[in-house]
Amino acid sequence: MKTWKKVTASIMLSIMTLGSGLTVLETPQASAAANAVPAYEVKFLAKPEAVLNADGKPNSDVLQTLGLDSSPRAIGVEYFDTDSLGLDEQGWNVRFRKKEDKNNYELTYKKRYPIIDGDVEAALTLANQEGFDASDDNYEAEIDWGYGKQTLSFSNTKKVDAITSGEQLPSDSKALEMLLDKLPGKLKNWSASNWGKQQLSASRAYGPITFERYEGTWNGQEMTLEVWPILNEAGTGIENIVEVSFKTDDASTVSGLRAQLMQLLENENWLLPGDGLKTQLILERY
Repeated sequence: MKTWKKVTASIMLSIMTLGSGLTVLETPQASAAANAVPAYEVKFLAKPEAVLNADGKPNSDVLQTLGLDSSPRAIGVEYFDTDSLGLDEQGWNVRFRKKEDKNNYELTYKKRYPIIDGDVEAALTLANQEGFDASDDNYEAEIDWGYGKQTLSFSNTKKVDAITSGEQLPSDSKALEMLLDKLPGKLKNWSASNWGKQQLSASRAYGPITFERYEGTWNGQEMTLEVWPILNEAGTGIENIVEVSFKTDDASTVSGLRAQLMQLLENENWLLPGDGLKTQLILERY
């Protein structure tokens, strides 16, 4: 009888040990990182003929109404992609920029996600699944909210000491060399090992363009108006693209502020109803 008890105890101990092991194995893993929390940039296009003087500068009514300084900042910019726009096809844009009052270049690598039917969480979740989540502090999450659509973007910006002055950009080959040197890992290995590096290595410059940015304060927000002289669709001349925008981190107030700005632009007959992505125009026309 004692032997049987010992065997039974041994079996029970084994079962308990096994059960304990199973319990450990079945403990849920730590949940994945949360979705990123984006800031917002509200952007509207304005009618060039209504807001600009003959010299391409904003008229005094526009400057006063939007609280803008009359002295702009000149910024040189160009984008890099292959002839077949391989990077853009995967939602990536690579930008090289120089502000006239800075002694460095800004190299920006941006991934975009369309927001469909206003479903921001769906876009954030997809981005999360592809590696852009709240734990990634290398990329800034932002929602561009225009007239009729929203776009989620994740931007990684690097700075390199400038070898040119003002808004002047370096040679295309030098700019590309810098962009390749600072290429972030997410883009480098986006759809396959070294995919992004191969795409960027085979890229050319789209541009350059020098645009002017007017800055100020409207309704407590940092307001900007940019005038972009972009090659027209026929390729025979330049057309000015005018964009009015502000940024905010406050998701609870952005909708109301956007409605106020849209109403103001409509009341002044300055609003150009429609969405336009400057980047796409430049990639299409240069």
